[in-house]
This record gives sequence, structure tokens and C-alpha cells, in this order.
Amino acid sequence: MLASDKNIPLSDVFLPGNEKTLNNNYIDIILEEDIPVFCFNNSTKKDRLMPFKVLYDNHENFWLQGGSWEYFLTAEGFAKLKEKYELKPSGFKFDKSKINDDDDDDIEELQTEAGYGNEYKHFADMTNEEKIDCLNNDKKRLNDLITQKVRDEKLITQALVDTTKDAALINHAALEDAIRLADSEAKKLTQELVNSTHEMVKSSALLVSENVFNCDMMNTLVEKSNGTIVQHMTRVYLNGIAFLSYYNNLVSTSSAIQKLRVAFPTKYRPYYHKLLPHLNIDDIGLERVFYGGMRAIPPDLYFKWAVGFLIHDIGKASAVEYHEGEGSYDRNIVIDHVKQGYKSIMTKTNYPMEASLITGYHHEYYGNTDGYGYFRAYFQQYKKQNPDVKVDYCITYDLEPILDYIALSYFPAKVLEIIDVYDSVTDPHRVYRKAMLPEEALAMMREQFIEKHYKIDAVLFDIFSMFIREQVSKGASC
Repeated sequence: MLASDKNIPLSDVFLPGNEKTLNNNYIDIILEEDIPVFCFNNSTKKDRLMPFKVLYDNHENFWLQGGSWEYFLTAEGFAKLKEKYELKPSGFKFDKSKINDDDDDDIEELQTEAGYGNEYKHFADMTNEEKIDCLNNDKKRLNDLITQKVRDEKLITQALVDTTKDAALINHAALEDAIRLADSEAKKLTQELVNSTHEMVKSSALLVSENVFNCDMMNTLVEKSNGTIVQHMTRVYLNGIAFLSYYNNLVSTSSAIQKLRVAFPTKYRPYYHKLLPHLNIDDIGLERVFYGGMRAIPPDLYFKWAVGFLIHDIGKASAVEYHEGEGSYDRNIVIDHVKQGYKSIMTKTNYPMEASLITGYHHEYYGNTDGYGYFRAYFQQYKKQNPDVKVDYCITYDLEPILDYIALSYFPAKVLEIIDVYDSVTDPHRVYRKAMLPEEALAMMREQFIEKHYKIDAVLFDIFSMFIREQVSKGASC
């Protein structure tokens, strides 16, 4: 099936004639009758039928977003819509008295920041001072919960979700303002906001570390998911800092490292020899995987990485979709979001370098051709000047080894790669494929991202798998 005269553009269905008013009655009927939408990609010439509700839940005016996709009702679907509409006791009539010169602005507003949800405009309209006040109020809300002797887990969960969402939206809105300014002026504008975000994250991380297996938090994250970028950022941030807490507990209070060392020669060494082929295979152990040895994360790094998890996608445009449908995936657009986000954060804000690098390195995939990121581009240039250079380690906790090309990857970026993939395939609002259950997702990731193509880290993935299984186990008992 191709786009043709028999298909009616949704823009014609909901904006008939010259009237700039959305026909809510039509939308209600389409939702009630489950009338599908015919989607056509002008770039790839691919098409598919999609449930209107899925697209509508993701963005209430998805047909106005522009880009390669066009949306239609089929002739059969439109006939059904007309039939049901005519059966209504009173048909829809345009109220021309409400049409004014601001209508063009309303339509333009509907097309902007689609991926950040309906609340985005509220934060975008705030002054810089109001944004900072909001972050400070959120910090106070979290601190009040920290000091309570008897804690209400539901209140904690709601506060964590709400404050994370606020911080993600505020930082994206602030970055949108900052990119219009000169670098020095932008950094001056965002300095206090950066400080307030960092302080809010500290309070948030403290609560999360004490509620690592809080099944209420997991359920709330799923229930509040609506497919938007900000909800992805919220889930990744909260699960990211929960995982860091789990990792610290594991390596600090158990014999986990010794167990990994014993299992390493047979279970892990072949993977890392592929990354470090110039080394004798017998010389590759945990100390070659983790520069300086595997260890717990100190508080100062923990909080900087937590900020990085929060802001990792604030440079992402609404046009970039998280689902992996063939027709919607534009590699150049996806790569560009990483470049633009990293560049904007580095040049327009004073976020710590540790947080900034996470935005640019979290899709690197150990140099696999499916990955992308700034490190490989820098490394290629470095090798031109130093053709004999050899990277002798896989992961570093510190900045210097990654910037000096001693290690292949940055620890928090490798963690974020795993969480990013896991979240995208388990998101209940995936558009083109059914969301995977936890065990399905872990099995797929092992097969596709470790066994077939070595992209994510094998040791960290096994620790993450333990983390998810304990989460699921705790959730099942709630």
C-alpha cells in the first residue's frame, strides 16, 4: 500500500478548510473505534498501519511534527469515522468566535518539543530564576523526606519521579536558551542552574541508594511512561544511580571481585582479547579490563556521574525517536543528537567534565561499527599522529586515561550503554515492537550485544543482570 489519493491526510481530517481548530470529536471517535493510521515515510518509501492511540499517546498532535513521516486515514477508516460522527446526537461545529490572530502561534507550539511531553512549555516559559527556584524547591522536598524517621515509600517514589522529570525538562529548556548565546554568556547564565541541579541530584541519589529495590518506584516508572524522551531520561537516571549503588555494595561488601577473577579466564577473557589483541592472552585479567583494578565508586564521582545520567540526552531533539522501527531510524539524526548534545553541554554550560563526557561517549560500543561517539573520532586523529599507539586497558574510572588514550572506554558511559539499551527494549510504549520482559531483554542483549557483536561490556552486563533479577524478585514479592 502506498500513499495515494484514496488516503486522507490527518492534517485535512483535523484541520478542515482554513480553520485552525482541532476536531476533538473526531479524535474521540477514532480512539473509541480503534481506527488505524496509515504511516508513510517519504525518505524510505516504507509504510505501515499503526494504532492511532499509540501515536496519540506519544504526542497528541503527531501529524503536525513534520519530518519524513506523513499520516493518513484510509478510505475505509475515513468512511467509518464519518458514519460514527453522523450518528452523534449533535455534530461538531466550529466556534469561529474563538479564532483569532494567535492561532498560527498555537499550531506552531504544537509542533515543537514533541518528545518532551505536554509539560515542557511550562518549564520553557520560566525565567532562569524560576527554573532555579523550582530545582531548589525539589531539593527541599527530597531533603524533607530524607530527614523523616518513618518514611512513606509511595511519597518517596513520587518525589523521585517528579523531581527527576522537573530537572530533565528544566535543563533541556535552559540549554535551548543557552545555545542562542555566546559561550561565555551562556556559561554565566547556566552556572547557578548547574549548581542547583548538582545539589538536587545529591539528595535524589541519597534516597535512591536507600531504595535500590523499591518495587513501588519501578512500578511507578512504568506506569508514568508515555514514550517521551523525558520519561526515558527519568527511567535511565533513576535506574542508573540505583545500579551504581548496587555495584558499590557488591564490590565493597562481598567476594564478588574474587569470584569474577576466578571465572575470568574461561568466561570473560576471550571477549577482552578481541579488544586487546596485541597483548598476550594470558596477561589479560580484571586489571586489564579495569584500569587500576575493579573498585567501588567514591562519592564525588558517584554524584558527578549521576548528573551525567540525568543530562545524557538533554541535547536530544524531539525528532529523534527511541524505538528501533526500520522506517523511523535515521542514523545521521541519531548520531547528530549525541554530537549536538555533547557540544552544547561542553561549550554552553559548566557541568563537570565527568558528566559531559557521558553524553558524548554513551553510544561508543567498544568501536563496533554500529556505535558512534566522540572518542573514536578523537582516537583516529590521535593515531594519525601516533601510529604505533596501543590502548592497553578497556575501562577507566578516571578522566585522564580516557583522554590520554590509555583506556578504550569510560566506566559510566559503559554502564549507561547497558541501561540505555535495556530501557529502550522494555519501555511499555515502544511504538514498533512489543516491549520485552526483563529476562527476554537480558537474553537478547547477551546474544546481540555480546555474543554476535561485542558492544557492551561483558563483566558489567553480568552485574547488571544480577541487579535486574534482584529488582524483579523484590517486585514480585511486593
